[in-house]
Amino acid sequence: MNTHSVSRWKMFGFLFSFLLFFPLVSLACAGFSARAAKAPTPAPVDALVVPTAEVAPVVLPAVVTDEQTALINLYTQVNPSVVNITIYANHQGEMTAMGQGSGFLYDDQGHFLTNAHVVQGAEQIDVTFSDGTISPAQLTGIDLNSDLAVVQVEKIPDGLRPLPLGSMEGLAVGQTVVAIGNPFGLAGTLTRGIISALGRDIPALTQFSIPQSIQTDAAINPGNSGGPLLNLQGEVIGINAQIETGGTTNANSGIGFAIPVSIIKRVASDLVEKGKTEWSYLGVRGGDLNMYTAQAMKLDVTQGAYLSTITPGDPADKANLRGSTGTETVNDRTVEVGGDVIIAVNGEPIRSFDDLLIYIALQTRPGQDVTLTILRDGKEQDVKLTLGARPDTLR
Repeated sequence: MNTHSVSRWKMFGFLFSFLLFFPLVSLACAGFSARAAKAPTPAPVDALVVPTAEVAPVVLPAVVTDEQTALINLYTQVNPSVVNITIYANHQGEMTAMGQGSGFLYDDQGHFLTNAHVVQGAEQIDVTFSDGTISPAQLTGIDLNSDLAVVQVEKIPDGLRPLPLGSMEGLAVGQTVVAIGNPFGLAGTLTRGIISALGRDIPALTQFSIPQSIQTDAAINPGNSGGPLLNLQGEVIGINAQIETGGTTNANSGIGFAIPVSIIKRVASDLVEKGKTEWSYLGVRGGDLNMYTAQAMKLDVTQGAYLSTITPGDPADKANLRGSTGTETVNDRTVEVGGDVIIAVNGEPIRSFDDLLIYIALQTRPGQDVTLTILRDGKEQDVKLTLGARPDTLR
C-alpha cells in the first residue's frame, strides 16, 4: 500500500461528516518505496596521551530524569505488544508485499487493532512480532467510517499482554505522549511528543469524518499507521493514523493525528464480535450558532448547533426539523436564518455542532429514540426523533 494524500476538508455540518479542508493530510502507512537510512560510520576518536603520569578517566554520571525512566520502562513493557503488519496482494500470479503499518494487541485471543487503510484490500496479512516471529493473520472486522480494523493470529507469543485502553478524561494540551510503531519499516521505534490539540475532526475513508481526534507533534511517519499513541502510564489514548505533509513529502512535518480512544472503545468490540459496526444518523447539515445569527434571529443564546439543511426522507426530516429559510445581513455579514437550533439532546447541553456529532456518534445507536431540545422562532421546544443508520453515501 503506497502512502497517499487525502484532501483535508473543513467540517460544515454533515452529521459526523463536516467536510474538512486538510492541505495534503497523508495516511501514515507505508508502501515499499521508502528505504531505511544506513547508519553512518562513527568518526575515530583520538586517544589522550599522558607522557608522565597515568590519569584515570573522568566518568560523568548518567543524567536520568523521572520522565526518562518512565519512557524506558514504558518501552520495555509496551513494545512487545506492538507489531508490524505487512499486506500482500496477487501481482502477476505471485503474492507481493504491497504495504505495511503497525498494530497492537487488543485482547488475549490474538486480536490486534490497526487502521482500516493499512489492511484494506489485502489478500494476505502477516504480523511480525518484536522478536522477529512472523504469523499469518486474518481480517476479523473493518470500519471505514472510523478507519479502524481488527486482525487476528492463531497464537500469540508467550507473555504478550494486551495494551490497556485509557480515557479521554484528563487529556490536556501539553501532555507528554509516546508513539510506538514501524516508521519506514524500522521496527520498534519510539517517538516522544506532546498533545498539540484536542477535538480535531479528521477525514475518514468515507464522506464522513472522525471527531475528537488527537493532534500531536510526536514523530509519526509512513509505517506508523495503526500503532498506539500512549500516555506515560502505558495506556492507549489513540491510534496513529494521519500526518500533515505540507505537500512536499510523505514524511511528517510536525503534525500528526490519532483516532481517539473514545472512538476505539465505541468500535473495537463490535469489530471483534460482529466484524462491523453501525453509526447513528440524523440527516442534517449545519454549523455552530454564532452571535450574528443569534442576533438576526433574535435569540437569547449564542451557543448551539444550527441546522442549515435537512436531507429529505432522513430521520430529521421525518421529525419535521427545519433548516434555513433565508439570509439576513448583520454588521455587513450575511448569515443564514430560520433554521432550528439544537441546544440539548436527552437533556445533555449542546454548545456546538461538534457537540451534536459527538453525542450522536458515541452515545447512541441506530433505531434509538432521542429527544432534541430546539429553539424555533425564539421558542424552546422538545422534538422526539428515531435515529437511522448511517448510509454508505451522502445525498
